[in-house]
Amino acid sequence: MDYKAKIKTWGRSRAGKIVIGIVVVLLAMRIALPYVMLHYANKELAGINGYYGHINDLSVSLFRGAYTLDSIYINKTNEGSDAQMPFFSSALVDLSLEWGSLFQGKIAGEIVLIQPNMKFTENKVELDDVAADTSDFRQLIHDFMPIQINRFEVQRGHIVYADYTANPEIIIEATEVNAVAHNLKNTYNKKEILPASLQASANVHNGTALLNMRLNPLSKHSDFDMDFELKNTSLPELNPFFKAYAKADVNKGVFSMYMEAATKDGEFVGYVKPFIENLDVLDWKGQDKNDAFLHKIWEGVVGFGGKLFKNRKTDNIATKIPLSGTLGDKNGIQSNTLTAVFNIVKNAFFEAISDNFDNNITINSAVSRQDEK
Repeated sequence: MDYKAKIKTWGRSRAGKIVIGIVVVLLAMRIALPYVMLHYANKELAGINGYYGHINDLSVSLFRGAYTLDSIYINKTNEGSDAQMPFFSSALVDLSLEWGSLFQGKIAGEIVLIQPNMKFTENKVELDDVAADTSDFRQLIHDFMPIQINRFEVQRGHIVYADYTANPEIIIEATEVNAVAHNLKNTYNKKEILPASLQASANVHNGTALLNMRLNPLSKHSDFDMDFELKNTSLPELNPFFKAYAKADVNKGVFSMYMEAATKDGEFVGYVKPFIENLDVLDWKGQDKNDAFLHKIWEGVVGFGGKLFKNRKTDNIATKIPLSGTLGDKNGIQSNTLTAVFNIVKNAFFEAISDNFDNNITINSAVSRQDEK
């Protein structure tokens, strides 16, 4: 009997029919799986309290242990009306098993967001409000990826803070946000105090922002040690903010900032060093020529203060503001105002503050503060 005849004979047998039936059912399930998952996901997104979301398409890769969401958006909804406000969207979301964790004997996942957009629209910047939104977002991610997330990546993201109730309206943006977080669930480096890492970069109104952080998200207070720098952000692009809160606008100038901070068991220590270069506030004949007279006087006072406390060699206004406190305490993180004022004067008339990190804040600094209490 030839090979083809054997296959036909086997296919007519009871065992052959069962195997063929199983294969057909599995293929049908594989074909139907993305549609079933898409229907379920959209049903869940439409039922989130305070939000409404939708996914255009969903694809499954059984070989990678992954599935991909194509063109997802989640909007905030107004309880009193059907109005929706954009909150989150992404061109692509890839959720998959992290094979490196599997090799360590752990089951963990990774998420990659391609061109995500996130928009916060509060009346004023309140960390509690932002924390509430991000907490809801983390819960949503957990619903889509119920296993532990060990790696998180953002590519070409966009973050917006908008206050449409201010006069004028305020919009602050971070574009080209790229970030990678590793070992969030500590499947590696179990003996390290801060086993996880986060690196992020972004463009902020013609400036650049960089964040480097070591952290332990599994600790009670999410211990961390971080460096953050913001360089050459255009002050004129932030004029809506200055007009709304400082009642002045800027004709020229750039803003930079360096920050180091660490926390251990809730004890926080750090500093912020802000720098303003080439500040020019008042332009009697330019963009300020139509301002009210008293408004011009106020801008003149602000501009005079800027010129008075500007370092003649570096042409900048700068200070260093120490920060300390206990997370969760009613007093929160406190800044030393007297030291900040002293450092403004010091930078202007005595010794220029270095426009770089001091490299004197580590996780041990937070431990020392804890020991001193």
